[in-house]
Amino acid sequence: MDKNLHLKLTIRLYTDDHDRCFGPGIATLLHRVEEHRSLRAAAASMDMAYSKAWRIIRTAEAVFGCKLLSSTIGGQHGGGAVLTAEAHRLLDAYDAYCDDIRRYSEERFDDAFGFYPELRKTEE
Repeated sequence: MDKNLHLKLTIRLYTDDHDRCFGPGIATLLHRVEEHRSLRAAAASMDMAYSKAWRIIRTAEAVFGCKLLSSTIGGQHGGGAVLTAEAHRLLDAYDAYCDDIRRYSEERFDDAFGFYPELRKTEE
């Protein structure tokens, strides 16, 4: 069998009472809000219910004690949403942390499992 090993990490932040408050899902949602300028469009692009997207946002806002989205309703060009300064700060910190952990983990993964190709040769 000719398969390679790879590492897949996900970083999730939890509160002291073990409630998940930030991770890859909300990070993707916030990135999509940046892209689409709309929570509804961001949720749709992820095949996520709009109500679930709001629930995720509200949970994180409650934990962090700040607004993550600034929304406008209706108007000539319709409503929309943009990230607050706090959301940008959280998202930037999360993305940077994930990148650091990913780089570190890939190095350790290579150190630990670099012998894998040799195992496959012994089967042939």
